[in-house]
Amino acid sequence: MKDENKNFVLFAVLAALILFGWPLVQNRFFPTANPPVTKVEDGKSKPLPQPQADPAADSPTAIRDRATVLAGSPRIAIETPRVRGSLNLKGGRIDDLVLVRHKETIAKNSPPIRLLSPSGTADAYFAAFGWSGQGVTAPPADAVWQATGAKLTPATPVTLETRSGSQVYRMTISVDDGYMFTVRQSLLNAGTAPVQAATYGLLSRRAAPADKDTWTIHSGPIYEAGGGVKFDVDYKHVDEAVQKFTTPGGWLGFTDHYWLTALVPDQGAPHEIAFRNAGDSRHQADFRPTAPVTIAPGQAATQTARFFAGAKEVDILDRYQDAGVAQFGNSIDWGWFGVVEKPIFHYLDWLFRLVGNFGVAIIMLTLTIRLLVFPIAQRQFASMAAVRAIQPKMKAIQERYKDDKQRQQQEIMALYKAEKVNPFAGCLPTLIQIPIFYALYKVLLLTIEMRHQPFVLWIKDLSAPDPLTPVNLFGLLAFTPPQMIAIGVVPILLGISMYFQFKLNPAPLDDTQKQIFAILPWVLMFVMAPFAVGLQVYWITTNCISIIQQRWLYSRHPQLKEAPAK
Repeated sequence: MKDENKNFVLFAVLAALILFGWPLVQNRFFPTANPPVTKVEDGKSKPLPQPQADPAADSPTAIRDRATVLAGSPRIAIETPRVRGSLNLKGGRIDDLVLVRHKETIAKNSPPIRLLSPSGTADAYFAAFGWSGQGVTAPPADAVWQATGAKLTPATPVTLETRSGSQVYRMTISVDDGYMFTVRQSLLNAGTAPVQAATYGLLSRRAAPADKDTWTIHSGPIYEAGGGVKFDVDYKHVDEAVQKFTTPGGWLGFTDHYWLTALVPDQGAPHEIAFRNAGDSRHQADFRPTAPVTIAPGQAATQTARFFAGAKEVDILDRYQDAGVAQFGNSIDWGWFGVVEKPIFHYLDWLFRLVGNFGVAIIMLTLTIRLLVFPIAQRQFASMAAVRAIQPKMKAIQERYKDDKQRQQQEIMALYKAEKVNPFAGCLPTLIQIPIFYALYKVLLLTIEMRHQPFVLWIKDLSAPDPLTPVNLFGLLAFTPPQMIAIGVVPILLGISMYFQFKLNPAPLDDTQKQIFAILPWVLMFVMAPFAVGLQVYWITTNCISIIQQRWLYSRHPQLKEAPAK
């Protein structure tokens, strides 16, 4: 009895640590879900603003400042199926871009995500290209380039030209139907002496993004070097010292949770890439070839680079990787379980296209997984039946050798061998589901395809927590409860489903274990409450299938329901 009380106290302490300590761990290593997109008030779902989704959020001040800056320079319109904006002829910069297929909030009149803003605005974020080197007279930053066209579209590239000193500079900029710009730069040496020159490209970002950099999701500098995407540099490192790397080809830029800008130099030549603090709260990513070219008088040199500015859509990134941009599909931080996550994403995305609802697709994914592991679950129940049948013998051994733990373990292992029982066989289905569960967690958290995807009723975003909670009487009381106690309806359903599933499990002989299993569903309910609703839908569906499956298997293994012999 003393040992049972000790075990129960230990479990109570562990449960308290989970409830109160887990939020501290999850915020750093396992961010639970995207911020809520709705708030339930007076029983109705109302959209919430999402400034963290936009690195250049359209606050009233930013809109006014941006409009003033945009009007202060001549521009060429940019128009594609996915982006809108303008090309700045003063300096030849790509500095005005919105993503027309992605909205800031779920509201019908929500503006699109703004990715790039011109210099002089509160959140300046732009790309620029040019030449530098010995004997080169670079155009000034405010030089106005002459343009050959009036609009940049996938069908109509634009050529810009300017002259500085004895050099003539040209940029032919084209854009595809995705998010990739191609910049073909030419330098004509109209002087009397040869020059040594090399192109460069830079990204300038005035303010750090609102997206938090965590162990699970990297937000900040990103680059590819040596055949792998690197997430090991953050803004703090850049502020301390310039981060330089030499790589054949490669690419670099800044990543947010869902958005990415990346400079892609010529993949056939070695380059020096760097991240640096440019002052005035600006961070810069830039590249330049390691070897300049010599341009004789009357001759010209041409070099080509690409610039990605858009959403991290899986199919689009993979398309550019297949087109020669090394490891571009891994700019999404899949992590260690990428080999599981990407197939789950593609299957889930296929199901979504089939049924048109991601919640239903998650349920169908769960059914598929349970169907695949059904034969293993049958063996699990058979193993549970065998272990239950020998529990009285195990109890007798524990009583007989309670003062000799080593001998006790030896006798129990001998009993397993004699009865042909594998006590670990029942763990296999759980072990199989751990990487699947974690992979779905990462898919819901990472992929923009899951962003703002509704399910039913009040659930408007499967990648966010459940906003409907009885703590404030389902929004009828005018206060927002703290996250720790704001248990939503879906997490409550999760706790109930776990309770009934545990009730169907064979009752343990030990009273302390019975108490633990009675409390565990409600502890897990609190732990899971801040996670994405989509993850909870998966778990509830799994529990419901398990309940049905257990009832069916009980009919085949009735000894599981019987009380063990004394």
